[in-house]
Amino acid sequence: MTSETANGYAGDLPPQEAWQWVQDGTAILVDVRSDAERAWVGRVPDAADIAWKQWPGMVPNEDFDRQLQQLPRDKKLLMLCRSGVRSIAAARRATELGYTAYNVLEGFEGDLNEQGQRGTLGGWRRRGLPWVQQ
Repeated sequence: MTSETANGYAGDLPPQEAWQWVQDGTAILVDVRSDAERAWVGRVPDAADIAWKQWPGMVPNEDFDRQLQQLPRDKKLLMLCRSGVRSIAAARRATELGYTAYNVLEGFEGDLNEQGQRGTLGGWRRRGLPWVQQ
């Protein structure tokens, strides 16, 4: 296991390990990006889509706790956002709610490159993991 213990949540996982946990049935991937991000950039099939913040204005999702609490407590929750920042906050909140929650490193789109663009340096998509664009 390559996860590391983190402050306020269970740890951080590389995207490939997160996908393995989902495939073996021990975890649920929770996509905490906004509905707009999933629509514009792509989404992970069968992920639980529960926005941490919503567009426009990136305002907190008032229903986050209620939506999250619909998920089973016997599975680990793997939080995925665009770059791996919002997912840390969401993992901390899920932990406060009694879940075992992890942050997926690199997010869906990865880090910014020298030109200030995402999608070329790591990330769920770049690692060749399942995603669709609608």
